[in-house]
Amino acid sequence: MVAAAGFVFAAVVYVLAVLTRAGQTIENAALRGADRDDVSETDAAWHALGQITVYSLAAAVVAVALVGVLRKRWDLTVAAVGVIVAGQLVVQVLKRWVLPRPGLVEVTGGYAHNSLPSGHTTIAMTVLFAAIIVVPWKWRGVMLFFVLPWATAIGQYTLTAKWHRLSDTLAADGIALAIAALASWWLQRKGSLTVYTGPRRAGRVVLVVFWSLIAAATLALGLILWGFPLAGEGLDADEWVVYLGAGTFASAGSLIAALTFLACWRRIH
Repeated sequence: MVAAAGFVFAAVVYVLAVLTRAGQTIENAALRGADRDDVSETDAAWHALGQITVYSLAAAVVAVALVGVLRKRWDLTVAAVGVIVAGQLVVQVLKRWVLPRPGLVEVTGGYAHNSLPSGHTTIAMTVLFAAIIVVPWKWRGVMLFFVLPWATAIGQYTLTAKWHRLSDTLAADGIALAIAALASWWLQRKGSLTVYTGPRRAGRVVLVVFWSLIAAATLALGLILWGFPLAGEGLDADEWVVYLGAGTFASAGSLIAALTFLACWRRIH
C-alpha cells in the first residue's frame, strides 16, 4: 500500500506541476525567487549538494553493505543496497528518456529541459531508507539523529541552488519511498523481519515526535505562504514568497516520506 501510494503521489506531482501551465508558472516563479536568497544560504546549498558525487554514493553503498555483512544478514544487505541502486536506475530512466516536459510557458536555457525526478533527493532518501533497513534496531535512533536531518535537507537545498524544482524533489520522495517499501515487503515475505517486544527507547520517541512536529509545522507554513498570495494575486504572486513556500514544501515532503517509512518499521527488527 505504501509503495503504491508513493508511485501514485509521484505521478500526480508530475501531472500537476509539469503538464499544466499553472504548475510550470508557479515553479518557474520559485526558481526566480531563489535569486533573492542570501548568498551564504546559496553557498551552503551548493556545498551540501557538491558532496553528493559518484564516489560518495559508492562509499554510502559500501557502508550500508558493510553493516549488513558484519551482521551476517545477506537478505538485509541485498534489500538495502538494492534500494539505493534501484532508486537511481528508476529516476535516471524516467528523467532522461520517459518523462517529457512540454513547453507550456516561455523559458530559456537549461530550465526548459525535464529535471523530474531529482537524482540528488533520491540518493539522500534511499540512503536513509537503506540505513533504516540494515542498521540494528537498538542503533536505529543514533543513525536517525545523524542521517535524517541531512537526508531531508537535500531536497530543499536543490531548490536553493536552483538545481531542481519543487516537483522534482517531491516526485523523488515518492519514488524512493515506494522502492524502499517494496524492498521491505520482499523482506517480510521472506520471513526476515521480527517484532521487537522489548522496552521503548525514550530518546528515539522524543526524536520522532520532534521531527513529526517539524514536518507538520513546515507543511502548515508552506500552505500559508502559498495559500494567501496565490488566492489573492494568482499566478502573479511575489516570487520570493513562492520560493519560500516551495522550500518549506520540499522539506515537509522529505520529512513526511522519512517518517512514513520509519512508521512501517516501528518496533521491527
